Amino acid sequence: MSDSRGQQTSDQPPQDDRGRRPAPPGRGGILMGRPFGVPIYVTPSWFVIAALITWVFGGQLGDVLPDLGGARYLLAFFFAVAFYASVLVHELAHTLVALRYRLGVRRIQLQFFGGVSEIENEAESPWREFWLAFVGPLLSLVLGGLFLLGVQAVELDTVPGVLLTGLTVANFVVAAFNLLPGLPLDGGRMLRAVVWAITGRPMAGTVAAAWAGRVLAVAVLVGLPLLNAARTTERSGTDTLVDAVLAAVLAAIIWNGATSSLRNARLKEVLPGLRLRDVARRAVEVTADTPLGEAMRRAREAQAGAVVVVDGRGEPIAIVRESAVRAVPEHRRPWVSVGPLSRDLEPGMRLDADLGGEDLLRALQATPAGEYLVVEADGRMYGVAALTDIEQRLSSALARY
Repeated sequence: MSDSRGQQTSDQPPQDDRGRRPAPPGRGGILMGRPFGVPIYVTPSWFVIAALITWVFGGQLGDVLPDLGGARYLLAFFFAVAFYASVLVHELAHTLVALRYRLGVRRIQLQFFGGVSEIENEAESPWREFWLAFVGPLLSLVLGGLFLLGVQAVELDTVPGVLLTGLTVANFVVAAFNLLPGLPLDGGRMLRAVVWAITGRPMAGTVAAAWAGRVLAVAVLVGLPLLNAARTTERSGTDTLVDAVLAAVLAAIIWNGATSSLRNARLKEVLPGLRLRDVARRAVEVTADTPLGEAMRRAREAQAGAVVVVDGRGEPIAIVRESAVRAVPEHRRPWVSVGPLSRDLEPGMRLDADLGGEDLLRALQATPAGEYLVVEADGRMYGVAALTDIEQRLSSALARY
């Protein structure tokens, strides 16, 4: 599945469709290589699923190839590695198309629920969006077909036959699951692209695909246990419980991914209307040795919501941290100066009053802080923007989602 601005493509249903904040480079797990200049990471969670596949598949191999003995678990681990190699091919398909469209790819991760390609920008047209989403399942179908051809050339009750059969089924299942028409799956992105093409509105496509994803989540929650129960009557209570837990986990992932897709699409709509000038607080200027009690008194008189520390020339050099102020008891404030409670102004903490939209988000991500100095084009101080105020403004806009 895919998303943008931290856009992700995955052959399992793990992640949100749009706007996910990427982890800093180097914190994505174990670096395995950089094909096409895109780093590939294996997260620690992959080893958990690899162990689970080895245990389950190894146990099943005992019924098919009893002569293997303990070596069947080594074969099962090889299957887990080969399967995730197929997952990687799926993700590389998304990546190559994204690079072809100059969308940028931050990284690929192999993790517990499959693979994730973090694509930096959004497709410019619905049909590019459609192809970007479809190419992953398409490659999984191609791989499944190739493995199926290999099955025809070997005996089924041999090691190659078992491996090729397992990889055939696995790739077809991955393709089929991802083609389901609901976000955050690739099929959901394809549905979004189709609705976008028909209506001319990306948001309409996102709403339709996200609600389809929510319906899909409910269907998985109810339908998966019923389907497994209908397949055979010889099921233990443990099997039933495992089915219910698996269905609940998949349903939760799909539901949360669809909801995140909707919220982030709404975020994209409201961002252009957000300007620092609209959320900045009035600020008072004090020197670093000013007692906190006195600084707060001046702020109250000026009806200001922030305090800026200035040097001897009146130039802002720091912002008093609101969190630090709250930590000082009222009775001690006359005896504590504002200097130790302030954060020095870094270059990235001086932001233009007219900064807004996605440029504002990029600026906030580049220099994380609790407060930012807001200045006019000529450098004069306009006020202070608190990160909590910005988040509250965005949360209010997203509340109905």
